[in-house]
Amino acid sequence: MGDMTSATAATARGDGPVFGGIEAGGTKFVCAVGTGPDDVRAEVRFPTTTPGETIEQAVSFFREHAERSPLAAVGIASFGPVDPDPASPMYGYITSTPKPGWQNTDFAGSVERALGVPVGFDTDTNVAALGEHRWGAAQGFDTFIYLTVGTGIGGGGVVGGKPMHGLLHPEMGHIRIPHDSTQDPFPGACPFHGDCLEGLAAGPAMEQRWGRRAEDLPADHPAWALEARYLALALTCFTFVLSPQRIVMGGGIMSHPAIFPMIRFGLGDLLNGYLQTPDLLSGLDRYVVPPGLGQRSGVLGAIALAQDHYDASR
Repeated sequence: MGDMTSATAATARGDGPVFGGIEAGGTKFVCAVGTGPDDVRAEVRFPTTTPGETIEQAVSFFREHAERSPLAAVGIASFGPVDPDPASPMYGYITSTPKPGWQNTDFAGSVERALGVPVGFDTDTNVAALGEHRWGAAQGFDTFIYLTVGTGIGGGGVVGGKPMHGLLHPEMGHIRIPHDSTQDPFPGACPFHGDCLEGLAAGPAMEQRWGRRAEDLPADHPAWALEARYLALALTCFTFVLSPQRIVMGGGIMSHPAIFPMIRFGLGDLLNGYLQTPDLLSGLDRYVVPPGLGQRSGVLGAIALAQDHYDASR
């Protein structure tokens, strides 16, 4: 699992501070107070509406629970694009998001001013990756990726033990993958790129292509073979470029019972034995895996981010 932060270690002794976590999605917010997966003291979910209304709901939740357990810091796992660079004047902002009304929202700053505690801020997928690294399916790995496939497709991860950043942050859902329009004439649903990975394989693309939501498609529907093919193509790119030690995949689409075996088979076929490593040659069932934290990777990752931010600010 690697070294714990000092805040995490103190928590393990039972004498540590308490943290808040926000998983901010385009359709709902999840907020929690606690110290980790075995100590979530309060949790709430509510729809994502306007920035002012939604952020105020989150702040009110934390104020209520801070009366019993004062918060040391808050972590935010946000839909994006965002600015996660602490040196930037736009740090903590949601920037060019397609979510109506949320463009150029000072998210982290609003929470920090309202609560008066340090606030850590990153993408929802980077933060979910952090949660999986600390407590979930990526424990013991210092380079891996976390991919979520649902209403959108997003990816984040850890390289050398640190969340991925650079020019901005990973946008794995917007890579271009082969699209055979004779086999799949659907033009794509991404408003920016048409038939990028998200435009071809996210939930809205499946619904527009097949006329039914993914959860309503039968298990033997051809949609699933096509979906697995697109995701296997994406994982092939990520495996060759980033060389992750593990790939963790979450999101609503990944709950289909046959999708993991189909993706693993497709990835193995596309890799074609080129990468000679024991983890790949022994089978992909331990290489491409579901989240160890289930649907709570994001909000628990936000608590882990708050712990890290608290330690860094002391």
